[in-house]
Amino acid sequence: MTAGVTGRLGGIARHARPRGPIETLAEVSVSVEGGLAGDFRGAVKPGGRGRRQVSLIEAGDWAAAMAETGHSLPWWHRRANLLVEGLDLPQLPGTRLRIGEVVLEITQECDPCSRMEEVAEGLKAALTPDWRGGALARVIAGGTIAVGDMIEITEG
Repeated sequence: MTAGVTGRLGGIARHARPRGPIETLAEVSVSVEGGLAGDFRGAVKPGGRGRRQVSLIEAGDWAAAMAETGHSLPWWHRRANLLVEGLDLPQLPGTRLRIGEVVLEITQECDPCSRMEEVAEGLKAALTPDWRGGALARVIAGGTIAVGDMIEITEG
């Protein structure tokens, strides 16, 4: 992956509890200890490594999954935290992304779960190939991010 490649933060979403309603935001505070403020997945459990603090999905991958299933649902139905535009997310754990002052480290693929079938028939299968379901990341450096911020690959 080439450092310096950039994209744009197209959306921010969070949910306060499992299966809870999704809230979309214009900006959010992000911390090493808690991930996105107000999102239940962000808190690092005692002894945990925070591998699932933040989830990201590419706008193009969501659009492809929608086309494949014949649906046209908003991206946040994926239940991901961040919508990435104009950037192919690195499929390499350890790669770092900078969004404003926030630094995230890709930890693993975000495999689609059976919940996606509740959202739309065929969606789990449509999100399965080639990391189309997105990537998970841990927070390395916190700060505030906002829709429209540039996303830059810094290492990897």
